[in-house]
Amino acid sequence: MPHSKKMSKGTALITGGAVRLGKVFCTTLANAGYNLAIHYNSSSEQAEITAEELRTTDVNCETFQFDFSGKNDVSDLIANVRKKFPDLNVLINSASVYDQATMMETPELILERQFKVNFQAPYFLTQAFAQQCKSGNVVNIIDNKIAFNQYQYSAYVLSKKTLAEFTRLAAVELAPDVRVNGIAPGVVLPASVRSQDYIDWRIEGIPLKQQGQTENIAQALLYLLTNDFVCGQILFVDGGESLTNTGQNSANHE
Repeated sequence: MPHSKKMSKGTALITGGAVRLGKVFCTTLANAGYNLAIHYNSSSEQAEITAEELRTTDVNCETFQFDFSGKNDVSDLIANVRKKFPDLNVLINSASVYDQATMMETPELILERQFKVNFQAPYFLTQAFAQQCKSGNVVNIIDNKIAFNQYQYSAYVLSKKTLAEFTRLAAVELAPDVRVNGIAPGVVLPASVRSQDYIDWRIEGIPLKQQGQTENIAQALLYLLTNDFVCGQILFVDGGESLTNTGQNSANHE
C-alpha cells in the first residue's frame, strides 16, 4: 500500500486525467489531499508529466493506461488501481471522445466509439467501483450540450444525454454507499482549433457574458465531493448558457 507523506483523504481515479479538464481535476484533488490514479489512453508522455508535477504537491500519484474503445473489461482498471491504492474512494469519469457529425453523416464506427468511451466506459467503471470499493463518490463529466438538440453532433450528444440519465439512475441505485453526480461544463476550455472570433460569438450567447475558468469547474467538483446531501444532480457550470433555448413562439415572432 502506498505510503502518503501526509494524511490522505483517499485516492481518486481520474479517467482522461493527463490533459485539459482531466488535468484540472487531478490538480484540484491533489491540492485537496487526495492521492491520484491518472488514467490515459495514448497520452503517455503528458500523463507522466502531469504525475511528476503533482508529486511535488506531496501526494502519491501513479499512471494507468487503458483503451476504453477496445473490448477490454474496464473493471480491470479499477482492480489495477486498487492494487496500488486500496483506499480508492473517488471516480471521476472525465475521458471523452468528440466527433462532429449529423445523424445522416454518422457511420456505425463513430456511433460505436462515442457510446463506448462516453457512456459504456463510465457505466461499467461505476459498476466496478461500487462492487470493489463499496463506498465513495462518482462524478460524471457530461457537457452542457445535453440541454440542446444540436443534431450536428448527433452521436456525441446522444452519448452524453445517455450518461446524464445514467447519472440519475445510478445515484438512486447506489445510494447511500456511493454518491453519483455530474458536471456539465460550458465554454471553459475550447478546443485549440477554435478561433477567438468563435469564442467571442459563443460568449454573446451566455447570459453572464463571459468565458468560464478552470477554477469554476474545480469549485464544482469540490462542492459535489464535500456536500454529502447532494445526490444524482448534474451541475451546469456554463454561465447560464443551457437556460437560453426558448424555442420559437408567438411572442418573439416579427
